[in-house]
Amino acid sequence: VPVATVRDFITFEQHTAGSLRSVRGDAEVPDAWYQAPAFYFSNPHALYGSGHDIPIPPGSHKFDCELEVAALIGADGYNLSPQQAVDCIYGLTILNDWSARDIQTREMQVGLGPAKGKDTATTVGPVVVTLDELEEYRRGNRYDLHMELKINGRTVGTDSLANMAWSFADLAAYASRGTWIRRGDLLGSGTCGGGCLAELWGWNGVDSIPSLHEGDVVTMTVEGIGTIHNRIVKGIPVHPIPEALAGRCFPA
Repeated sequence: VPVATVRDFITFEQHTAGSLRSVRGDAEVPDAWYQAPAFYFSNPHALYGSGHDIPIPPGSHKFDCELEVAALIGADGYNLSPQQAVDCIYGLTILNDWSARDIQTREMQVGLGPAKGKDTATTVGPVVVTLDELEEYRRGNRYDLHMELKINGRTVGTDSLANMAWSFADLAAYASRGTWIRRGDLLGSGTCGGGCLAELWGWNGVDSIPSLHEGDVVTMTVEGIGTIHNRIVKGIPVHPIPEALAGRCFPA
């Protein structure tokens, strides 16, 4: 299935709080987070499969991974309710939202993003599991799937997919508000609790665990779906871009 778009949400409260703490020093989740499921568009041209080497993004020295589950849209839909949207979801797969935290932090100061901080790689796989195959894990409109992140064989964090603040039907309905979702679109759950290094830096300090480096192997397992793994390799050189012509963009 050709992936047309990748929307990556942020639906785990623990991850949200810890990541905010790592950036600004406090874990207070803003009211806006609770009002609607926020997302950004990721890059469908940067998808990798399990087992593929992942190059460090050019210029990054603070590389991170993010354990998520993604819903694959199997039928087109426009302006759907959650009850309608559930019929558009074909199945679930694992998603790793690789993140250059140093680049992400800088670019989001502008008020946009993330962009290049998450633009070079997203791993999906190893398969898409249809919802009927996950029925035994369903708890209401959630799926109680155990999620585990390992780096070089060491367990870094675990959570349950059932801890999403919204269901995938809610995410699909919100994504379709005033527009189309199409067959092949991916909707990421957002990082689970304990599913990335940035959150752990927020809770335990930046020295608690190192960022990813060349040679590291990241393994993600989700109950009922399978396991993905990737090895980090050296990135390509940075081609410099000149700074803006400060003071020349508008009259004094």
